Amino acid sequence: MSELIAATEDFVLHLFKEKLDYTFLYHNYTHTNRVYRSINEIIEHTELSEEDILILKISALLHDTGYTVSTVEHETESVKIATSFLQSQQVTPERIERIAACIMATKFNTKPNNMLGELIRDADSSHFGKKYFLETSEFLRHEYKLQKLHNYSASEWRDINIKVLIEQHQFYSKYALETWQPKKEKHLAALLIEKKNDKKKLAVEKLKAKLKNEAKGDEPERGIQTFYRVALKNHIKLSDIADTKANILLSVNAIIISVVLANLLSKLDKNPFLVLPTAVFIVSSTITMILAVIATRPNVTSGQFTREDVKNKKVNLTFFGNFHKMKLSEFQWAIEELIKDKDYLYSSFTKDLYFLGKVLNRKYTILRITYTIFVIGIIVSILAFTISFNYSEIPTDVIVS
Repeated sequence: MSELIAATEDFVLHLFKEKLDYTFLYHNYTHTNRVYRSINEIIEHTELSEEDILILKISALLHDTGYTVSTVEHETESVKIATSFLQSQQVTPERIERIAACIMATKFNTKPNNMLGELIRDADSSHFGKKYFLETSEFLRHEYKLQKLHNYSASEWRDINIKVLIEQHQFYSKYALETWQPKKEKHLAALLIEKKNDKKKLAVEKLKAKLKNEAKGDEPERGIQTFYRVALKNHIKLSDIADTKANILLSVNAIIISVVLANLLSKLDKNPFLVLPTAVFIVSSTITMILAVIATRPNVTSGQFTREDVKNKKVNLTFFGNFHKMKLSEFQWAIEELIKDKDYLYSSFTKDLYFLGKVLNRKYTILRITYTIFVIGIIVSILAFTISFNYSEIPTDVIVS
């Protein structure tokens, strides 16, 4: 008996090595070896005759050899290969027939019709009750993918496993029911919990998406927000530029007046021809400074509003000049009313943008006039100084004649 088993092991090992395609990640010699070990476990805990033990061991080793020929009806092909091999080993026809019946009993969608069929069937599906169940299950999924039979997603494969464990598989032997069934139930429970958690995650994601979409409906549109943000930012930047230009004019003309007062006033009594150009110079610089101050001078507002103004949407709460004299509680109430009303909020932004534009128009208009006066003053002053110096050099007798 041991010689036949050893010969069968050697035959199956070389057959798989030489003829089994690399895509068989599950149905290979590793699986056959696991089934062989599982049938030995059952044999150790079951009262069987020596003949029955031999039949089961040989069947376990040969039951998947048909995959070297075809994936369709591989059990039938396994019987053909087993029959040919066993005949070469001088095995009796009666024994070959019993081995063939055990191999056919491993067909998953059939029900075993005798005890040996139940035992070999339990050994073939023992991975359902073993710690390596998830590992072997993944090998089978990827085997289907490599062979282009099916391309199951992880969730689809999990659902298939759940269906198989609940509806299509059962253990028959006393040993399998006592030893492997509890582990099988733990695997099933884990798969069901995983499926339930995935459903919860999916439901949470759907709820979040729904709430997000609903929230988007209540918020101002992104394009509107961008418009107000960019427009207000540009207006404030232009206002800063105008103030900077006015400060430059103030500084330059202050220096000019200081230099003129320090160097020319003391010489006017001896050089009366310098009086007029100096006066033009100082007057133009003074006017420039005055206009620069006017351009940057802030307007004083009342800084107060009434509740009626807020209810009637007459006050612009985005400008500090309308609320700087109000109490904090009144201002907070007004802001809450503003936030509740999207139209009022838009209206406030629009008013703020409009009046900033009005202020900018006033500043840049005055600055344009200021720069014009400054340039004209410089030109006229230079011409006046040139003419005065030329006039002072004309001989006195020529002037008298």
